[in-house]
Parts: sequence; C-alpha cells; structure tokens
Amino acid sequence: MNFDLVKSFLEKSTSGVPSDDIDSMPFRFFEPMIMSGLKIDLIEHGRVLCSMKVPPRLLNVGNSLHGGATAALVDVVGSSVLMTIDGTTTTGVSVEINVSYLDAAYVGDEIEIEAKALRVGKAVAVVSVEFRKKKTGKIIAQGRHTKYLAVSSKL
Repeated sequence: MNFDLVKSFLEKSTSGVPSDDIDSMPFRFFEPMIMSGLKIDLIEHGRVLCSMKVPPRLLNVGNSLHGGATAALVDVVGSSVLMTIDGTTTTGVSVEINVSYLDAAYVGDEIEIEAKALRVGKAVAVVSVEFRKKKTGKIIAQGRHTKYLAVSSKL
C-alpha cells in the first residue's frame, strides 16, 4: 500500500493558493459559489425548476461538472422545494443525500435542475432532484434528499 500517495493526494495545495488565503475567505462562501448563476424557471406547489450554465469554477479534474457541486446543488435546490409546501416552515436538516451520476456536463453547457417533493410529513421530507442537459433533455444526474423537519414544540 502506498500511504504516501494517499497523503500527497489529500494534502495537496489547492491550485497553489496558500492556505492563509483560503482561510480568509468570507464566512459561508460555499453556497453562493455553488449557486451563483442559478436561474429560477418555474416554481409551483411541490416543484422547482432551475437552469444554469456550467461555470469553470465548478469543474473537476476531467473538466466536467464536479460531483461535489452536483451534490451541493441537490442539497440547496432540493431544500428549496420544501418552501413551496403549505405549512412547511423550515427546510430542515439533511439526513441523507444520494446522487447517481449518469452523464457529464461541461463548461458552458446549459443544464436544468428539477426538484420535486416526493413526501413531506410532520417530521421527514423526501425530495428528488434531476439534472438534465437543457438542449437534449438527457439526464446527467439524479439525486434523492431526505430531510428531518424539526418538530415545533407544543409548549
């Protein structure tokens, strides 16, 4: 086993950017970085449809949309659909996120992200999120997001 290879892979510097610069980034910069450029196309009860052009900042080493960015979008867009349900006052806390990656999207590709509420109960919600190439409708990724909805106290 090559532990040094694993160590160098995980401890590599981020594109030569000093860690002090990374640590000085604004508080909670992650979601705005992922969501910048996201456009709302449709909002209805239990459904949100968004689109965006894949920006260079969200690419992986293979120059396609990064799986982590995709998972973060499942989290954010999937959570937003809960706000379309009457009586839901919170987007909850993630219990589970799963994503199946089916194809790639590249810089400049316009993608659609569609979130649907599958079930919203008193304490648990389940949402599906599908990523498609806008031009062809080809599915890029499918996600499922389970959320715990904090039960309000009756006191």
